[in-house]
Amino acid sequence: MNGFTKISLQVSLCLVVCFALSRGAAGTVDDAQSFALQAAEPYVKEGFQVREDYWGGDLGSGEKKAVRQQLFKGNEYWFWLGTEVERAKVSVHIYDSEGKLAEQPDSWEKGHFAAAHVIPKSTGSYFIIVAVEESPEERTHWALVYGFR
Repeated sequence: MNGFTKISLQVSLCLVVCFALSRGAAGTVDDAQSFALQAAEPYVKEGFQVREDYWGGDLGSGEKKAVRQQLFKGNEYWFWLGTEVERAKVSVHIYDSEGKLAEQPDSWEKGHFAAAHVIPKSTGSYFIIVAVEESPEERTHWALVYGFR
């Protein structure tokens, strides 16, 4: 192998490694989901069953996303929101089909985690509003998981 070929291979390998590392550092919705599940852990110990399905995406600071979910009277629900961006601030709120705030007062926001608790007064469609309130990133991945009992 001549000197030029050897250097070309080394530079190519270096570029591939740098690209792979930069892609891994960016974070994904899957990373955000792991944080949302982390927020749910204490509630699982209280008997909440976390559903496998979840919602996710990315939002800029100040942006919101609405998710519609059918909830049933007689059940109790928690929705947990998470992001991998530790300096981000996120929120989640639940509204009934008439646009009235339906969440319980024990809902909370703690930096890059947030949770909303609802005990539906009637079966129907509810709207879960997720928001990235602040973030140092241009786009922030988020994931929303939920559980019931």
